[in-house]
Amino acid sequence: MSDFDRQVYLLDPHSLGPETIAVTFAKTSRSPQSFREIAAELTEEKSAQFHEKWVVGYGHASVAEHAVLHVAMENISRLAVETLESNRLASYTEKSTRYQTWSRQAFFTPPELDREPRLKEEYQRTCQMLFSEYEGSLDPVRKVVAERCPCREGESQTAWDRRIRSEYVDVCRFYLPASSLANVGMTANARVVEHAIRKMLSSPLQEVRELGEAVKQVCRQEAPTLVKYADHNDYIDLTGQDLTQEAQNLKGGEGDWCCLAAWDEEGEARALAAALYRFGGMPFNKALAHVKGLDSARYAALVDKTLGRLGSHDFPLRELEYAPYIFDVVMDQGAYFEIKRHRMMTQTAQPLTADLGYAVPLRMRAAGIEAGYRNAMEQAAVCYRRLAEFNPAVASYVVPNGYNRRMLLGMNLREAFHFCRIRSAENAHFSARRVALRIAEEIRRCHPAIGARLPVQGEETWQDIEVRNFIQTR
Repeated sequence: MSDFDRQVYLLDPHSLGPETIAVTFAKTSRSPQSFREIAAELTEEKSAQFHEKWVVGYGHASVAEHAVLHVAMENISRLAVETLESNRLASYTEKSTRYQTWSRQAFFTPPELDREPRLKEEYQRTCQMLFSEYEGSLDPVRKVVAERCPCREGESQTAWDRRIRSEYVDVCRFYLPASSLANVGMTANARVVEHAIRKMLSSPLQEVRELGEAVKQVCRQEAPTLVKYADHNDYIDLTGQDLTQEAQNLKGGEGDWCCLAAWDEEGEARALAAALYRFGGMPFNKALAHVKGLDSARYAALVDKTLGRLGSHDFPLRELEYAPYIFDVVMDQGAYFEIKRHRMMTQTAQPLTADLGYAVPLRMRAAGIEAGYRNAMEQAAVCYRRLAEFNPAVASYVVPNGYNRRMLLGMNLREAFHFCRIRSAENAHFSARRVALRIAEEIRRCHPAIGARLPVQGEETWQDIEVRNFIQTR
C-alpha cells in the first residue's frame, strides 16, 4: 500500500476514550503520522495533559468538539428540559407527550417550596388535579377519535390503536404541566456540553443547577479535563437578572397571534443573486443588479432553475439563508415544545406564565369535558399567581401545556422550507401545524416567487386548523 492511498476508517470509541480521540484529530494539524499512529502513542494521561495545555491553557476549544458524549437523563421536569435543549449544537430525543401517557405522580416538586409548606401543598394538590384530569380525559377523547377514525378493513387492533393514539393524546396533553417528568437523551461534543453545564449551573431553578452538576460529574468520567472547569457563569446569571428587572414594566399589550415583525424586502432577490454568485465569477452586487433587472418571466425562470428539481427529501441551496425573517408568535406551550426543536432558528421564548390565556381543543367539548378542562386551567392559573408572588421562575412549573407563550422566531428562507415541510405534515400536532401554515402564508405574502414553493402539505389553511381543532386559542 502506498503512503498516498486513500483510507477511510473509524476510530473505535470502545478502545479509545473521547479525550484521546479529540487529541488524535487535533495532532494531525502538525504531525505527518496517520491517525492510527498518533492514537497508538497516546494514553489517557497524555491526552489530559494535552487538553490542559492547549484547550484550557491556550483556548483552542475547537479541539473539544471531537470528544463526543452521550448523556442519558431520566425523571427531569419538562421545564428543566427547556434549559438543556436551548443548546443549539446537540442532538436530543425525549419522552413524547404525543405517544406516551403520564402516570398521576409523574411530576416534579421544586425544592424551593420546602421552606413554604402551604404553597408546596397547594402546588402538589394542583399538579395532582391536573394529572387526574389528564388521566380522566384519555378515555372519553379516545372514544371521540375512534368514532371518527374507525378501524380499517384488514387493520389489526394494535395498528389501529397506534394510528389513533397520537390524535387523542394530542388533545389530552393540554392538561400536562411543565412539572411533568421526562427522560431525555443528549449527544453532544464536549465543547457544547461544557457550555450547557455553565448555563444549567447559572439557572435560577435549583433543579436545573442540580442537573448541571450531575451532568458535569458523569461527563468527567469520560472527558475529565474538558468539562471540569464548567461552572456558574456571572454573565448568564446576572445579565438575566438585570434585564428581567429592566423589562418589568413592559408587560402586556395585544396584537395578532403571529406577526412578521421584520423581514428583508430584497431577501428573495438576494438569495437568488447569491445562488448565481456561487456558480459564477462576478461580484455579488453585479449578480444582485442582474436579478433585480429581470422581467417577471425571466425571474420566474430563475426561481425554477434554483428550486425546480427540489425533491421531498432535499434541502434547498444554502444561499436561501440570505433571506431572513423574524416572527413574533403566541402559541400554546404544547406547540412551543414542538417548535423549539428547530434549533437552527434563533429562538427567544419569554417565561412560561398563565398571563396569555389558554387554548381549548374542540374535542374537549365533543368528549363532554370542556367545563372540567376550563376549571382545571383556571385552578392552575390561581396556583401560578400565588407561586409567582413567591418566585416567578418556580411558578412556571405548574403551568399546563394549554397556556399560551410568546416566542420570537428568527429564521431564514432555507430553514423555513424545512420547518414548513415538517410542521405542516398531516401527522404533525395541530397546534404546530397552525403556526407553520401561518408562517408560510406570511412568507408568501412578502416573497411570493420563492414563497409559493414552500413545501406546505395538504390543502388546509391555518384558519381551517383553528375551526377544526379549537374552540378558543387565547
